[in-house]
Amino acid sequence: MTTTGQDIQVVVFGLGEEEFGLPVASVREILDHRPAYRVPNAPAWFLGLTDVRGLSVPMVDLRVRLGMSPAEPTLATRVLVVDVAAAGGEPLALGLVVDRVSDVSTFGADAIERAPDLGGRWRSEQIDAILRRGAGFVALLDVDRLFGTAGAGDAIAALALAA
Repeated sequence: MTTTGQDIQVVVFGLGEEEFGLPVASVREILDHRPAYRVPNAPAWFLGLTDVRGLSVPMVDLRVRLGMSPAEPTLATRVLVVDVAAAGGEPLALGLVVDRVSDVSTFGADAIERAPDLGGRWRSEQIDAILRRGAGFVALLDVDRLFGTAGAGDAIAALALAA
C-alpha cells in the first residue's frame, strides 16, 4: 500500500498506551466485543470464530499477534471486521480485537511518513506508515502483510475450516 503523497482516512484505535490505524477502506465494520468459539490447538493470537450476520468470522487478538501481552476485554473493547487478501484472491473477513476505537481521522500528506526500520518493537513489515498526530504518532498497519497471503491468512482460513 502506498500512502505517501496523498491524504488518507484512518480508523484510529488503541492497544495499551499506543495508537494504531487502519485505512477506512479496509474496515468493513466496527462491533462491540463478543466471545469467540474456541478452536482447539490454535495459536494464542487466534481467539476462534464468531458469527457476523450469518458469516463465520475468525477473530484475532491483535495485541497478541503484535507481540503484546493479552488483556481482558472491557466495555471499550471492539472488533474491527476487515477484509484480508487470502490465497486464490478471495478476501477473508477477519475480526481484529482491539482495546478501544478512538475515532476516524483524515491525515494530510504532510503528516504521513515512511515507517522507520529500527528493529524495535514494531517491525517495518507490520507498519505501513507513521502518521503524525499532534505531539504523538499513529502507526498505520497493513493487514494484508500481517494476515494475508504474506502473513497468517492461509493459516487462519485453515483453522476456520477445521472448526
